[in-house]
Amino acid sequence: MTERATLGVAVIGTGKMGADHVRRIHEVVSGARVSAVVDLDAERAKRIAVRVEGCTAYTDPASAMAAADVDAVLIASPGPAHEAALLQAFEHDLPVLCEKPLTPDAASALRVVEAEQKLGHRRAQVGFMRRYDAEYMKLKSLLGTGQLGRPLMLHNRHRNAASPPFFTSSMLISDSVAHETDVTRWLLGHEITAVTVWRPTPSANAPDDLQDPQFVVFETDGGALSDVEIFVNCGFGYQVRAEVVCERGTARIGDGHAMVTNMAGRWGGTIAQDFVERFADAYDREVQAWVDATRRGEVTGPSVWDGYAAAAVCEAGVRSLDEGGRVPVELAERPALYG
Repeated sequence: MTERATLGVAVIGTGKMGADHVRRIHEVVSGARVSAVVDLDAERAKRIAVRVEGCTAYTDPASAMAAADVDAVLIASPGPAHEAALLQAFEHDLPVLCEKPLTPDAASALRVVEAEQKLGHRRAQVGFMRRYDAEYMKLKSLLGTGQLGRPLMLHNRHRNAASPPFFTSSMLISDSVAHETDVTRWLLGHEITAVTVWRPTPSANAPDDLQDPQFVVFETDGGALSDVEIFVNCGFGYQVRAEVVCERGTARIGDGHAMVTNMAGRWGGTIAQDFVERFADAYDREVQAWVDATRRGEVTGPSVWDGYAAAAVCEAGVRSLDEGGRVPVELAERPALYG
C-alpha cells in the first residue's frame, strides 16, 4: 500500500501531556505535522498553535476533525472527555492515538469497543507507552523465547515523588496502576481475573485522606500472580520497576543504572523526577510507530479492547480498595476484531 504524504494531526488537549505531544510531533517525529490543536481554553490553544507553522487552534474537537488538513487525531484531553472525542473520530473514520485511560470506566470503554466494531476495522490505538519502552520491550522479547520457562509471578513497583493536589485514593488505581494492569496482560499474555487491594498504614508524607501507599495483587487466567506496590508520595523521585519470576529464572528491569558515578567518597546516580522524563524515549517511539502505521493504512499497538480490559480491572481494584477483599473481574466476550 502506498504511504500517505505527511500526516496532518489534530492534538486534542493542550495540557502537560498534549503540549508535550505537540512538541514531539513538531520536533522529533517524522512523517507528521501538527495541523490543529484543540482545547476548551481558547487562549491556551492559541499559545500552543502559534509555535507551529500552519497550525490552527480550535475549542471544539468536531470542528478540528472536519478540517481538510486533519488526517488523524491524538487525544490527550482529560479521561472523561475521551469517549465523545473517540466517537467523533470514528464518525469521520479517522485514525486515533488515545492517551490512557481509554475512558474512565468499563461501561463507556465498552461503548467505544462496540462503536469501533461497527466500523468493521480498527481505528484507535491506546497510549500504553510502556509497551514501547526499551527495557519493557527487551523483557517481553525474552519471555517470548521461553528460555525462562513459564511465568509464575510478576513484581511491579511504581513510585512518584509527590501526588498532584487533586489526586484521590481511587486514582492510585485508575490513573497509576492502570499501567501495571496493561503491563501484566501484555507481558504475561494472560487476562486478569481478580484483584485484591491491601491498605498499609498511610505514609506521613501523604496528604490527609489519601491512602498511600497501596499494595495490589492481580490473579490471572494463566495461574500467575502479579503484585503492584503503588506509592505516589515517596519523596525521592519517579521509579518504575518490574521483575518476572519464571520456572527457570528471573528477569528484572527498571534499576535505572545507566550511569553510576564515584566521587567524594560516594557512589550513585540520578533518579527521574516524573513520567515524562523516565519514559521520554517510549513516548517518542510510540508516536512514531503510530504515525508510521497510520501512513501505511494500518492500526497497530494496544487496542480499545486493551483499554476496556484495563478499565474493568481498575474498577474491580477500586471496589476492593473501598470494600476490602478479593473482587472478580468481569469482562464482556472478546470480539473477533481484537484477536
